[in-house]
Amino acid sequence: TDTDTDTENTKSYPWRQKDTLPLVSGWKEVAVTPFSIMTTTTTQNGTTTTTNTNTTTTTKTPPNRHKKKEVENGVIGMADDEVGDCHEVFRSWMKKVLFQIVIQSGHGSNSSSSLQKNGGKKRIVDDDGDGVSSTCCQKDGKNAKEDEGGCACNNSGSKMEEAKESTMDVQACQSGTCNHDHNEQEGHDGNDDDDDDDDDDDHSYDSYDDDDYDEEQEEKTEPELMDLEDMGNAITNTTTTNTNNKTREVKEMVTPKQAAALKKEGYKLIGTHSAVKLCRWTKHQLRGRGGCYKHTFYGITSYQCMEATPSLACANKCVFCWRHHKNPVGREWRWKTDDPNMIVEQAINTHVQMIKETKGIPGVQTDRWIEAHTVRHCALSLVGEPIMYPRIDELLADLHRRSISTFLVTNGQHPDAITSLRPITQLYVSVDAPTPESLVAIDRPLFRDAWDRLRISLHGLKEKGQRTVARLTVVKGWNSDEVEGYAKLIALGHCSLVEVKGVTFCGKSDASNLNMSNTPWHHEVVALTQKLQKELEKIRLDQIAAAAASKENNDENKQKSILPEYGLACEHRHSCSVLLARKDQFSTMDPVTGKTKWRTWIDYDKFDKLASQYAADPENFRFGVEDYAADTPEWALFGAEEEGFDPTDRRYRKKNKHPKYTGFDQEGVPLKDHDGKPIDEMERSRLRNLMDLKKREVGDGATVITSAGGEKTVNDASNMFRGLVVTK
Repeated sequence: TDTDTDTENTKSYPWRQKDTLPLVSGWKEVAVTPFSIMTTTTTQNGTTTTTNTNTTTTTKTPPNRHKKKEVENGVIGMADDEVGDCHEVFRSWMKKVLFQIVIQSGHGSNSSSSLQKNGGKKRIVDDDGDGVSSTCCQKDGKNAKEDEGGCACNNSGSKMEEAKESTMDVQACQSGTCNHDHNEQEGHDGNDDDDDDDDDDDHSYDSYDDDDYDEEQEEKTEPELMDLEDMGNAITNTTTTNTNNKTREVKEMVTPKQAAALKKEGYKLIGTHSAVKLCRWTKHQLRGRGGCYKHTFYGITSYQCMEATPSLACANKCVFCWRHHKNPVGREWRWKTDDPNMIVEQAINTHVQMIKETKGIPGVQTDRWIEAHTVRHCALSLVGEPIMYPRIDELLADLHRRSISTFLVTNGQHPDAITSLRPITQLYVSVDAPTPESLVAIDRPLFRDAWDRLRISLHGLKEKGQRTVARLTVVKGWNSDEVEGYAKLIALGHCSLVEVKGVTFCGKSDASNLNMSNTPWHHEVVALTQKLQKELEKIRLDQIAAAAASKENNDENKQKSILPEYGLACEHRHSCSVLLARKDQFSTMDPVTGKTKWRTWIDYDKFDKLASQYAADPENFRFGVEDYAADTPEWALFGAEEEGFDPTDRRYRKKNKHPKYTGFDQEGVPLKDHDGKPIDEMERSRLRNLMDLKKREVGDGATVITSAGGEKTVNDASNMFRGLVVTK
């Protein structure tokens, strides 16, 4: 090794070793310059001269060894400079590995260049932002060091700057024309990666997506992410494209790590992107302990309901997601696609097998257990975004052919898929926030235009002829205010039904900032629903007044645009849920009693016939909400004594624990004891004094304390007596 050269390089790169290996007989001395950016290379008469920022190194090679070594199967060799492939290996390594490291690390703040958006892509411009290209590699070494705006080829003061800019155009630097403007590099969106287990919670609106992001271009040009220990394999392994730029091989959605995490939580994976899981309400009703809110609101048989999804991936990372984000994320489908009939067949078989395994659970009723072997309902709401699955329509058709009703929940981020969806039993759109800002904070969407997508999706529900639902998940301290905003969103779609449900707290996790105080009590959900009903009625009356003042008030289309009237139809205290329903679709006058009667339940046999007729003639056959409605039983109605609990079942309480107080006044002071007996005035006065002390401590009304990590704790003195229990 040239001693003078190596001494100079050691000053710039302290990690460079000065010791040399013993030379093999017959070989010449070769100067190795790791991590340096080589700018010009010339070969003449068997001598290769390489020039970079720090030094000029002369390498002599044996005669007749200038010719590049043959590359077998398009894979570069072992970086032997004697045979001339060192530079190619370095460029290949740079493209496949270093680019990903720089982009993912977010370093390089000292770099004189910056990433700016231009023309729908990300490009490199100089400090003054004028986008003027630079040919700094053509400068001499002295001037290049003085010019802080120079490219990585001439700037040895920052290793990260050198690495970052070199990835933008290694070839240009080596050819002596480092032109920043000609190579418009695509930015890498790391959040489109399948494996989101390691994502933290403080994702913002902009952290998931970029309108200028060209995902298709990334698929064609960018290398695949790899672990640090796999860097060496990047040189010899080609998993994305070959030398002829053939199409990237389609990947499976779920990684082994994600599959292990999902299986640990009880998911049964189907194919490469689907799953089923046994719902706790299925097991509850098998034991005669009550059904879910869908049983109360719509008459499904909970122990005959299969909870499934054809897509484990989702475009949101909601803070209240009860799956703790073990599933993949993505904006569009880019994975292998399984056959829909295979998914349905295997999902049913897997579900039935799980039903068989419940036979040994204490309390399982034999007659219900036998009936549970026949699936009658499918809740496509397990995890992920089912409507992302490209063949969702075929999957729904297969379920209908098997006389299985379909309840599909979507987050409203794929409006086109909602519009083209075939008629199903009931279509849900999640309305998780009343404003664009709160939607970003709660849903943490990948789409930058998530709010617009939600509004378009809701508006599209108006054209659906079947039952549509706006589903609100109430999270105290996060989205329980601004009820007027919810009303405006619901008014866009004239939704048939509005479900208002308190969030279910599923424990602490690194993927969520929620705590138990964010779960509302049933009376709080009722109060919010009543307020929402009033806001909807206000909008309706305003529209009627506007139509009356308009010259086109007799126009039929104008009348159809008026928001229908909603009423409080059902409640399910067991899951803190309340149902609003359109009176024009679900409310009728009972000719016998003369009272209003609700018809929110579903005639599932009638729907099977209607779905079959539609499948036979999809172009001409149409049916509506009223065509398969059924009477709602008295015990399921809002305000009933049973509070939505089916009287044919028996309420189960863990460890025989019962509420200490069963009645409260408007301020939250107890009125009745655990047996339902009135509390005497002296005891009530004592309890009221305790509440006054609590109010002086935490404030009057609900107060929200936000921690540095984003966790929101709600303190409300009016609820201090509601969680107390007694054993009897």
